[in-house]
Amino acid sequence: MRGIRAARLAFMVGTLVVVAVLSKYHAAVVADPPYDFTASFRLPAAFAFVALLLIAGYGAGLPDRARERRDAVMLGVGVPVVAAIGVSIVQLALGSQVLPRFVVGGSVLLLAPWYVLCANLATDLSNRTRDAERVLVVGDLADVGAVVHDIDAQPERPVTLVDVCTPDQMLPTAKRRPLIDAVVGGDVTLVVLDATAQREPRLLRQVARVHERGVRVRSLLDFYEEWLGKLPVSELERQSLMFDIAEIHGTGYASARRLLDLAVATVLGIGLVVMLPVVAVANLFGNRGPLFFSQERVGKGGTTFRMLKFRTMRPPSAPAPAPAPASASASASAESDATSSAWTSELDPRVTPFGRVLRVTHLDELPQVINILRGELSVVGPRPEQPHYVEELTGKLPFYSMRHLVRPGLTGWAQVKYGYAGSQADALEKLQYEFYQLRHQSIRFDLVVMIRTIRAVFGGAGRGR
Repeated sequence: MRGIRAARLAFMVGTLVVVAVLSKYHAAVVADPPYDFTASFRLPAAFAFVALLLIAGYGAGLPDRARERRDAVMLGVGVPVVAAIGVSIVQLALGSQVLPRFVVGGSVLLLAPWYVLCANLATDLSNRTRDAERVLVVGDLADVGAVVHDIDAQPERPVTLVDVCTPDQMLPTAKRRPLIDAVVGGDVTLVVLDATAQREPRLLRQVARVHERGVRVRSLLDFYEEWLGKLPVSELERQSLMFDIAEIHGTGYASARRLLDLAVATVLGIGLVVMLPVVAVANLFGNRGPLFFSQERVGKGGTTFRMLKFRTMRPPSAPAPAPAPASASASASAESDATSSAWTSELDPRVTPFGRVLRVTHLDELPQVINILRGELSVVGPRPEQPHYVEELTGKLPFYSMRHLVRPGLTGWAQVKYGYAGSQADALEKLQYEFYQLRHQSIRFDLVVMIRTIRAVFGGAGRGR
């Protein structure tokens, strides 16, 4: 993982250095007359160009998502070209050359091969470490059967599942030590034990032997947290949830987080002001009804508030087309105040064609900036649910009410890791990621979630309820 981080650092530092050097060289040598770049209006423009390049690159998947050489070349060349086109369009609209063509064009020529190099480096390092941890899971199959799916989904660290066994299968006999044999035969580097396995002395004696030989040992709870980025509900007990939550117990985190919320909301608020007339005009023809819609959601401490969105569904009085086939994933609930216990599908027939565009581009979420400014939402936190869903899930999912100890968010760890919740099973999956978020609350973690959200938005994934 250190190698992947090095590739990411090289990607960011290379972008900053290239744009800065080209800008400085243009100011001192190419421009006539020369000027002081650090004291000119072009300095913030250069930083904005760097930010655009990094956002476009990360959103496209650079440097660590290009799994093949061809992808690395396409993304490495495409990202600076797209960023340059974007800057050119902005400058054309402003009627002013804020960034010189020398800087924009030179950045494309120099950064394209650099991005390809960073992407190839990340791919090589990822392939080299992909099987770094070979895992043997010992536990009750009813509890750990989902490990296979979770490892295949989005692990936070490279891992290969060698086998899943019950504690009874690993108990020693007069002639065999099955756990030791499984570790040696499978070249296992990490043994994971669920709560049941940890209570079997004959099994633990074998575990102690392989641990002495350098094999790592983790509880299922620790494995999920370190390698998968979630806390499994099957392993949670009341005492294991007695961890500090930064928003409640941390000194200074709540204030720093509020400042971060206001800073991000200010930037998003500019986007809301810019897009508002565009959406309003399109709404007249594509939605034919109210521009906004509000819905009651449950916030911090169980209090309710009205969450704002651009309307994407037909008004309740408008006729709906024939129902579409239900999707495995689900969207936000119906855009009305009618309380229904049914989970709605992503292909809900009430969504208008323009509403679908708003959802795909996530523009329908922009009005929630107002909720952030009011203090009802944070940028990062568990997504708020409707009161009737909260009542339903609180009675069926263990510890569900813990998510209301903190302020809900515009985005969250569950959104970037899992996305839609279209059933109680999905809600349970997301709850495990939300427990992880509660346990790891920090400004650094909030920034990680924001960056992951940018990638999810550009990649067309990660939309939650």
